Amino acid sequence: MRRTVDTEVLRRTAPARSVRLPADEGWWRTAVIYQVYVRSFADGNGDGIGDLAGVRSRLPYLRALGVDAIWFTPWYRSPLADGGYDVEDYREIDPRFGTLAEAELLIEEALAHGIRTIVDIVPNHVSDRHPWFQEALAAGPGSAARERFWFHPGRGVHGEGVPTDWVSSFQGQTWTRTEDAAGDPGEWYLHLFTPQQPDLNWTHPDVRREHEDVLRFWFDRGVAGVRIDSAALPVKDPALPDLPVGPAPAAADHPHIDRDELHDIYRDWRAVADEYEGERVLVGEVWLDDAERFARYLRPGEMHTAFNFGFMTQPWSAAAMRASITRTLAEHAPVGAPATWVLSNHDVTRPVTRYGRADSAFAFDRKRFGTPTDPERGLRRARAAALLVAALPGSLYVYQGDELGLPEVELPREVIEDPMHFRSDGVDPGRDGCRVPLPWRGEASPYGFGGRPWLPQPTDWSTLTVEAQERDPDSTLNLYRASIALRRTVPDLVDGALEWLELGADVLAFRRGDGVVSVTNLGSAEVPLPAHRDVLLASAPLRGMLPPDSTAWLTL
Repeated sequence: MRRTVDTEVLRRTAPARSVRLPADEGWWRTAVIYQVYVRSFADGNGDGIGDLAGVRSRLPYLRALGVDAIWFTPWYRSPLADGGYDVEDYREIDPRFGTLAEAELLIEEALAHGIRTIVDIVPNHVSDRHPWFQEALAAGPGSAARERFWFHPGRGVHGEGVPTDWVSSFQGQTWTRTEDAAGDPGEWYLHLFTPQQPDLNWTHPDVRREHEDVLRFWFDRGVAGVRIDSAALPVKDPALPDLPVGPAPAAADHPHIDRDELHDIYRDWRAVADEYEGERVLVGEVWLDDAERFARYLRPGEMHTAFNFGFMTQPWSAAAMRASITRTLAEHAPVGAPATWVLSNHDVTRPVTRYGRADSAFAFDRKRFGTPTDPERGLRRARAAALLVAALPGSLYVYQGDELGLPEVELPREVIEDPMHFRSDGVDPGRDGCRVPLPWRGEASPYGFGGRPWLPQPTDWSTLTVEAQERDPDSTLNLYRASIALRRTVPDLVDGALEWLELGADVLAFRRGDGVVSVTNLGSAEVPLPAHRDVLLASAPLRGMLPPDSTAWLTL
């Protein structure tokens, strides 16, 4: 974000080169988007931390995978108190990852491979090291600098009580008390996440203007879109009411989730995006149970798409998954937006581990150390789920490493960095288990990643490396490559309508268009395949029947 010295901002505003994006309309409606967690993707300089040089070196791999765009989790300057989602400066790349010039070159080189770039914007908060927050701390109570945040006196005679009873997304309190220059306790400030992530006050014009400037900064450099982190959280009720006792408040009445004022902000963001050629898209991280209010974010003139978290959290159940798919398509239909499909991301237990558990659904509050899993069953199901979601209408997101069938890693407590672990008093293993650096080649760690990885890799990953899987025609990597290629070349998988087929309680089957059927067996016994002409692709050997925990694509 903007530094205190305006001349420094101006110096960094003009891009080093002009980048033109392809003009293909609606590219995002059916795109395959690959999520890169830079720190764990590939290490180009050998220091054990993934970086932009590493990503640049692996662009041919992503082109071979067939993706249309890369979504980068925050690559900006950050203390990494929350994996980069505590942004200190939106106009600089974190030195551990590279430089702004490298980012510009990466965007351009990716486009040469036919791959667009999407960056993460975090509107709810900044780092406590951000110049605005440091200025606010120094300026003291009642200052204009503090109006960009939520500073507030505490309750009680001496202000010792927290201003509200709101609960953090990372568990625990949402307020931290400041100290003045003499070390005496002062006002409190709001943070819905960690204390190192103070929430911004979106009623302040500086906050709105600055984020629009940041959008232009990256669009000017050829970025094709932004993923909006925690998109339903930035606006708060200025009265700062406590949460009511008893039932949850009505959606429109929650003091800090899904406030109606958010839509004015995203309409302004859409106007900025629409200033640019090449269709620059807005993708929202919107966790909401209310289908009607979720769809509001996708109305014409607001976001283009939003993440479909409902499906990602479902258990391995034909009924549960079908209900989620049906609901997803229904809530997108009135606003004409495409659905998005995703099995995991940098916050969620990997599918290979999740689907191998007795409780295969996902919820943050249920993550615990030592939860048993069957890795072979989990891999079968993860492969089947990958084909299932790739056959659905809309856009598809792939989290790095899922295309290799990587499991979640249960890390030693002493190497965990994720604040979710610490704020749970060590009960929750946190999210670092899905952020372990990728294996590229070789028989032992670092498996071609680079230097000694910042998180330890398992000793049994040699068969999961890219190198090993490229040699195996039946590997998970080659399954992903084949499915993505078919999504692009088979017309019915591009834009065919979806029609459900009834093939049994444990079977999830649907036709796309007139010629393709996807069949997933979520039961414990093999099932007969429907009448078909050819098998386009299958997650497991068929031998005339569809085995349990498998998916087949058939032509009619």
